[in-house]
Amino acid sequence: MFVGALLLAAGPGLAACTATGTPQPSIAAGSTAGPSNGSTQTSAPLETSQSSAKAPVYWLGKARDGVYLYREFRDTDNNRDNPIATALRIMMSQKPLDPHYFTPWQPPKKLAASVSGRNYITVDVSADAFNTGVDEPTAQLAVQQLVYTATAAAASSGLVDAGQPTSVMLLVDGRTSQLAFQRVQLGQLMQRDPTMVAPVWIIDPQEASEVTGALKVFGRATAPDRPFAWQILRREGQGTKSSYVSGSVSSGSAPGHVGEFTFSVNLPPGDYELRILPSDDPSAPVTSSTSAWDSRIFTVKG
Repeated sequence: MFVGALLLAAGPGLAACTATGTPQPSIAAGSTAGPSNGSTQTSAPLETSQSSAKAPVYWLGKARDGVYLYREFRDTDNNRDNPIATALRIMMSQKPLDPHYFTPWQPPKKLAASVSGRNYITVDVSADAFNTGVDEPTAQLAVQQLVYTATAAAASSGLVDAGQPTSVMLLVDGRTSQLAFQRVQLGQLMQRDPTMVAPVWIIDPQEASEVTGALKVFGRATAPDRPFAWQILRREGQGTKSSYVSGSVSSGSAPGHVGEFTFSVNLPPGDYELRILPSDDPSAPVTSSTSAWDSRIFTVKG
């Protein structure tokens, strides 16, 4: 099972309560990586360098009180582009693995990306990438989707210094000062807007994963020491599902692992759905999938 580009540390304070069912699942938290560094906000830090061929790609996703940016790691089978252009092509031309995610971008005829100077990324895309009618908030999110994906791909492939701010200049057919989706004025250097990324998301398992042995959950929040509830639903036939086990976990605050969390659950073979919920909503109705910050469908193999 692939673990994301981030090296994950456990979140403290995990507790669990089991629903009726046999055998009863067992739950374990990992160990905390170190003492708190006193930070109160991760400010959507860049991904760290990895050796995997997986490309980090951000999508728009509906959850709770609005639409946010979420990340997936995707296989890359296209060697003609550099890592930044490869990730952006996936973002504009493919569908997310998670059915709750979406993208307003369209496949472009032309797409190029380069890194120059110190952490300066230039992306040049043809105008047909914007052939979607969207409202102003969605257009703003889509532009940040490109910024997040470009900077993530650059950082995870070691093309920029992840410890320094990274800027993106978006050109349309080689021109500056264009309108993205006929709504967002371009022409200025852009950086990640931390208010647009989801407060928490699941890194592993990815959507439709097959798990052998214990389910190992890894995730990240945008702030340390933040409590979340989690819930695992058992998916039965004809689309029915029922709560199987639930618990809570807090995002970590150890240096280098701020906002990260992990826990493990032993589950019998079957089909399940994992949901991350606000700390005050540990037993949300199983029919209310939009109450979750993030969710994953997965299968435990015998």
